[in-house]
Amino acid sequence: MNAEASTKRPGGRSTRVRTAVHSAAVALVAERGADQVTLPAVAQRAGVNSSSLYRRWGTVAALLADVAKHRGDVGAPPLVGDLRTDLENQAAWTLAELSLPGGIAFFRAEVAPDVDERHDGLRECLRRVSERFRPVLDTARERGDAPPPLERVLDRIVAPLYFRVVFSIPGTDEAYVRDLVAELLGKLQPEL
Repeated sequence: MNAEASTKRPGGRSTRVRTAVHSAAVALVAERGADQVTLPAVAQRAGVNSSSLYRRWGTVAALLADVAKHRGDVGAPPLVGDLRTDLENQAAWTLAELSLPGGIAFFRAEVAPDVDERHDGLRECLRRVSERFRPVLDTARERGDAPPPLERVLDRIVAPLYFRVVFSIPGTDEAYVRDLVAELLGKLQPEL
C-alpha cells in the first residue's frame, strides 16, 4: 500500500461517521433536551467510540454547532419570482427549521460558554440566515423591484421568529410569518 492510499480513508468513512453522529445528536436532543446530552451518549447512539467525538468536537456545544452548520440549506424552497411569496417561503422554512425537534437547541448551542466561541457561533448563525434571504432580495432587485435591505428583513422577519421560538410564544406559525412579511412590505409602499 502506498503512502497516499494509507492516509485517505476509502468510501467516505469520515462522512458516514459525521452523519451517524449528527443523527444521534439530533435524536438525543429531541428526546432529552440539549442540556441533557453528553458526548458519550451520542457516541453510544451513533455506534462510535466517544474518544472520536472528544477529538473531533471536544464539547456538546461544538458538536451541536457543527450539526447546525451542516443542516445548512437542505430543503430550501425554490424562488418563484415574487418578492412577497419568496420572503414568506424563506421565513416559513426558517421557522420550520427552528421548530424541528432540537432545532432551537442547535441555535442555542452556538451560544458557547467561551465568549470568543459565542461570538463566532452567533456570527456564523447570522451569516447562514442572511444567506437564506440574500438571494430573494438580489433576485427581486434584478427584476427591477425595490426590496427592503437585508438588515430590515433580519430585524422585521427573522428576529421576531427567533425570539418567539426561543420563548415558545404561541401563535408562531405560517400565518404569523405572512403577517410579518405583509407588515414589512406594506411599510415599503409609498404613502398616497
